[in-house]
Amino acid sequence: MKRVLLFLATNLAVMLVLSLVANLLGVNRFLTANGMNFGMLLAFAALIGFGGAFISLLMSKTMAKWSTGARVIEHPSSSTEVWLVDTVARLAKRANLPMPEVAIYDGEPNAFATGATKNSSLVAVSTGLLQGMTRDEAEAVLAHEVAHIANGDMVTLTLIQGVVNTFVIFISRVVGYLVDSFLRRNDSESSGPGIGYMVTSMICEVVFGILASIIVAWFSRQREFRADAGAAGLMGSPVPMQNALRRLGNLHTEPLPQNMAASGIAGGMGGFMALLATHPPLEERIAALNRN
Repeated sequence: MKRVLLFLATNLAVMLVLSLVANLLGVNRFLTANGMNFGMLLAFAALIGFGGAFISLLMSKTMAKWSTGARVIEHPSSSTEVWLVDTVARLAKRANLPMPEVAIYDGEPNAFATGATKNSSLVAVSTGLLQGMTRDEAEAVLAHEVAHIANGDMVTLTLIQGVVNTFVIFISRVVGYLVDSFLRRNDSESSGPGIGYMVTSMICEVVFGILASIIVAWFSRQREFRADAGAAGLMGSPVPMQNALRRLGNLHTEPLPQNMAASGIAGGMGGFMALLATHPPLEERIAALNRN
């Protein structure tokens, strides 16, 4: 419950900040007495779309720690923690990366990487994954997360999210304005947008938002394939990563909090929901490693 409240409070705070900025810049006044100012609307949509995505990116490391309870290992207190820090350091060196922060958290088998830049990244792994996998398999998972950082996946996904957010906001309001204008075409006395604009914009934002989520999810699945291949390169063989994926298939995993669901090693859904899955099925990932 705490994680849900934190997620909602953070998103509310982001929207309030962006609304205040839009008001100060005047870009929220795209509806005028003479109609819609499309240039102003595009500026508003870009501010909200990219602003929200980049604020989330800048807060990603802090939010990840809060939402999972991850503890950064500053002074290893056990042989497992020593191995974990040393392994991430070795993999980061192979990938020509600065040393990421390394964290551990209590939970079902999973791991993730996050951070706004390659110089400010975090690799975290759950106790369940460390207990359920061999050292070679766990190292492959860590290599997968380091590959995400090396590929710049966090920033790229943020840019994709910003672009689709911008188009969703822009197109929804354009459609809302056109529908409202059509409904009020014989009403010469009223001024400003009517209820048709608000209702249509809200409905379109939901519908276009789902379509946008399909695009973002597709990109997220492609980056998982790339990170698997990157892990194989860092390990010198695809076998450890394949074994780790097979092991994941036999373990009980739980998704990460919603705000970082795309960051975990585990995921994937079947049927129609596969379009919204942030991770490909494990079998497809294993087969892709065979082809590389």
